[in-house]
Amino acid sequence: MLGAPLAAAVPWAAWAGADPVARMAESLRWTEQLYKAPQARATGAWPLVAVLEHLAQSVEMSLDGFPEPKPAWFQHTAGAAAFAYFRWRGKMSHPLDEPIPGAPALSQTTDWRHAALRLRASLLRFEHHSGPLRPHFAYGALGKDDYRLAHSFHIANHQDEIVLG
Repeated sequence: MLGAPLAAAVPWAAWAGADPVARMAESLRWTEQLYKAPQARATGAWPLVAVLEHLAQSVEMSLDGFPEPKPAWFQHTAGAAAFAYFRWRGKMSHPLDEPIPGAPALSQTTDWRHAALRLRASLLRFEHHSGPLRPHFAYGALGKDDYRLAHSFHIANHQDEIVLG
């Protein structure tokens, strides 16, 4: 099994809380609630618009390609191990002010509703996409269900610093 991603070495049934379709549906419902909220703000280092653009970039890049992928050896070792751990835990944790390597600069404007629509559109585009997916910059090749989990975990992690009201 040398060279194969760690996630492939553990059977699907061993993962905790992994219903990719339900998790994606939760993410889509949240984007709708976000858009309809009278107010929203981020409590972290980035303004809300930047957080939402970052999340949309991640989804879009799973379809279009990441600009600066980590080396294959990293994706097959540390990257695969990190995703396997997140999948096992049923959630992700990462520095919430860390941009995607090589991604375009994030907006510092205040038009968060437009960014919320972009995020929702990226998720719907992902769900309707039937072609091949591009390797994640750190985790490497992921199937659609694993990408659903990765995107949902990523959104949930950033929700920790988003307040609706």
